[in-house]
Amino acid sequence: MKILVTGYTGQLGYDVVKEGKKRGLEMHGVGSSDLDISKEENVKKFVNHLNPDAIIHCAAYTAVDKAEDDKDLCRSVNVNGTHYLAIAAKEINAKFMYISTDYVFDGKGEAPFKETDSPDPIGYYGLTKYGGEEIVKDLLDNWFIIRISWVFGINGNNFVKTMLRLSETRKELNVVGDQYGSPTYTFDLARLLIDMIRTEKYGIYHVSNEGFCSWAEFASEIFKIAKKDMKVNSISSEEYPTRAVRPKNSRMSKQKIEESGFTPLPTWQDAVERYINELTQEVE
Repeated sequence: MKILVTGYTGQLGYDVVKEGKKRGLEMHGVGSSDLDISKEENVKKFVNHLNPDAIIHCAAYTAVDKAEDDKDLCRSVNVNGTHYLAIAAKEINAKFMYISTDYVFDGKGEAPFKETDSPDPIGYYGLTKYGGEEIVKDLLDNWFIIRISWVFGINGNNFVKTMLRLSETRKELNVVGDQYGSPTYTFDLARLLIDMIRTEKYGIYHVSNEGFCSWAEFASEIFKIAKKDMKVNSISSEEYPTRAVRPKNSRMSKQKIEESGFTPLPTWQDAVERYINELTQEVE
C-alpha cells in the first residue's frame, strides 16, 4: 500500500510515516517545503504523479492565537489545502484521512462530545478545521475524519516539552485548571491511524488516549513522572487570557473506536510515562 502523508515535519505526520514503514508500507511524507498544499496546481501534479492508494492529511495551520489575526494564511492551508488534496484524491480514487480537532466544538458543558454532535467552533482555527471536514464529506466517499486533542510527540514542540523545560529554572507554575480534555501521544495515535487506513470502516472518529484531565492535572502528572519538584497552581482561563478563546470542555467520546473493532489507546498517564522515557533515551 502506497500512502502520502502531509505534515511530515510535524509531530503526528512524522510518527505516521515511521509506523507505516515499520509495517512494510510504502510511505511518502511531505512537509511544506516539499509541497505547498495551498497551490492547487502543485497539489494536483504531485498527487497524480505519486498516485498513492491513500492520503493521510496531517498538515495544518495550528497556531491557534495567530489564526485570529492571520486569517488568510490559516484558511489557505486548512480549508483551501484540504480542498485541493480532496479533489486530487477523488481523481485517483485514493482513500482520504483528514486529521481534525477538538476545537470544532464550542466546549460547553461537561459531557464528552460524540462523533454525531454538531460542531460549533468558537475560534477561527476551529472554524477552518471544521470547514475542512465539510469539504471532505461533500467531495469524497472513502473518507475518515479523525478528531484529536492535546497532542504530544517526539518530533516538535508540545506541552510536555514546555513543562520539562520550565522545570529547569522554576519551582512553581500557574497552569489553567478549568479546561478539560485528553492528552494524545502521537506514537499511539499513529498506530491506530495505520490500522484504520487499511480498512474501509469510514466515518468520523474521536481519537485520544483514554481518560480526561485539566491542563494543571496534566502538568502535575508530567512533573511526578519526571521526578521534578514543582508546585502547580491551578488557575482559571480568565487568569490566563489568550488571543483565541479555548474550549473549556474538550472531552470527546471514543466509543466508535471500539464499536468499529479497533483497539482504544492506552491511558494518557501511561502514554506520558512512555513518552518521557523516550525523551530521556534521546538525551542519553
